Amino acid sequence: MSVETNHHFAFFDEGSKKEIRRALLKAVAIPGYQVPFASREMPIARGWGTGGLQITLSIIGKNDTLKVIDQGADESVNAINIKKLVHVTTGVEITEHTNKASIIQSRHRIPEVPMTEEQILVLQVPAPEPLRNVEAKEHQTKILHAEEEYSGAWLMLFEQIMKYGRTSTGADHPVYVNNRYVMAPSPIPRFDNPKMYQSEALILLGAGREKKIYAVPPYTNVHSLAFEDYPFSVETFPGKSCRLCGAEDVFLDELQDSVTNETIYQCNDTSFCLERLNDSEKVEAEENYV
Repeated sequence: MSVETNHHFAFFDEGSKKEIRRALLKAVAIPGYQVPFASREMPIARGWGTGGLQITLSIIGKNDTLKVIDQGADESVNAINIKKLVHVTTGVEITEHTNKASIIQSRHRIPEVPMTEEQILVLQVPAPEPLRNVEAKEHQTKILHAEEEYSGAWLMLFEQIMKYGRTSTGADHPVYVNNRYVMAPSPIPRFDNPKMYQSEALILLGAGREKKIYAVPPYTNVHSLAFEDYPFSVETFPGKSCRLCGAEDVFLDELQDSVTNETIYQCNDTSFCLERLNDSEKVEAEENYV
C-alpha cells in the first residue's frame, strides 16, 4: 500500500507534532506528571485511543515499525483501524511481532515479551487522573499533586480492604512513580503493573479526551500502591495454562467452551501465543482462537 500524498506525513502538520513532542519532553523530564496538551481532532472518536494515536503520529518516523494491540489482540477493530490510519499516512512497516516493533501502541495491555531500550510503548488512557474518584475538581487535584497529598488514594484502597478483605482494583491500580507522583497506569490489569518497574522501554501515556500526556522514562522506579500488611498482588492462574500453546505465568483469558460448556484458558496476548507455536500449529490455533 503506497502512502497517499494529499496530507502531511503522519496526518498532522509539523506545528501540531512539535507541540505534542514538547509535551512529551516535559512528561519524560517529570515522570508521572500529567502534562496538558492541545488534543487535536482525529478521524476516530474520542475514547477510542485518540491520545495514544496522537503520540504515535507525533513520534513515528519513516524507519519505524509499528505494532498495535487492543486488550492483547492485534486483530480487533480498534487495532486494525489505527494501524490502517498510521500506515496510510506514513507508509511504515506494520508487524504483529513485539520484538520487531520500534513503537507499540496498546490499549489495556503491556506485551508479554519483555521490551527493550530500542522500543517505545504508547498506552491509550481514558482516565488519567488517579484522584478523580475522591476529588471531582481539576484545580483541586492539581493542588493535591503539587502538595503530594495522596491520602485520598490510600483511603480508596483502605475502603476496598474493609469491604472486601483485599484491594479490588481489577485494572488501573494506581502506581507511585519515581518516589514522587501517584499515577494512573491506564486500564492495564494488575498483572502488568510490575512490568513498568525499571522498564527498559520508554512508556508514553496519552489521554485525548482529557487532554493529558504523561510518561515513565526507562529505568524508573514504579511501585503499585499497597499497605505493608496488605501487599500488592497480581492475578494468578494456579495450575492453569493456555489451551493452545501451553504457556504458564502469563495473563490468561478465562473462556467458556461453546461445545462442552467447560471453562478454558488461553493467552490474552495473541501474538505471544502464536509465536510459541510451529507453523502447522499456528494454522489450527488461528482457526480455534476465541
